[in-house]
Amino acid sequence: MEVLIANDQERVEVGEGLRRLIEAVVGATLAAADAHWRERGLAPEPWVAAVLSSPAAEVSVALVDDLQIHELNRRYRKVNRPTDVLSFPGGEAPALDEAPALLGDVVVSLETAWRQAAEFGHSPEREVGYLVAHGLLHLLGFDHEQEEERATMRRLEEEALARAALPREEASVEKPDPR
Repeated sequence: MEVLIANDQERVEVGEGLRRLIEAVVGATLAAADAHWRERGLAPEPWVAAVLSSPAAEVSVALVDDLQIHELNRRYRKVNRPTDVLSFPGGEAPALDEAPALLGDVVVSLETAWRQAAEFGHSPEREVGYLVAHGLLHLLGFDHEQEEERATMRRLEEEALARAALPREEASVEKPDPR
């Protein structure tokens, strides 16, 4: 899946390491979700399955500031405050001859990610990774309204972060690439 990353803010520097980390987290989250579905004999929603099976599948990740995410949160969720991450699903199956097939958009406030990382005592990179995984899981159809859903989503987030070499103990985009 192609990952389109747009840095739409100027408050936090976004280097190549953070871009590679986001791409790794997307791949790891897709792998964790796929393993979850296979182990349980489940499948994603039909439109999600259609996008995932497309050779031209894309997901976009927009990196924004608190002001921008506040406006999006107000406009689309009717919540008048900033948040850390928002997800906007593509919502329909692509026609076989159409390209690209957009899974959706994940919008991350880097300002909030940096602030939350300090509050939670881990690196900003791990927090961005967590937010990308969380947002992507929503695009894949996972939710956290019920306790069982919340536990599943949390397990998948941690599995994705571990697969992307962002375990709870430490995280940094400065780590050498394990490939």
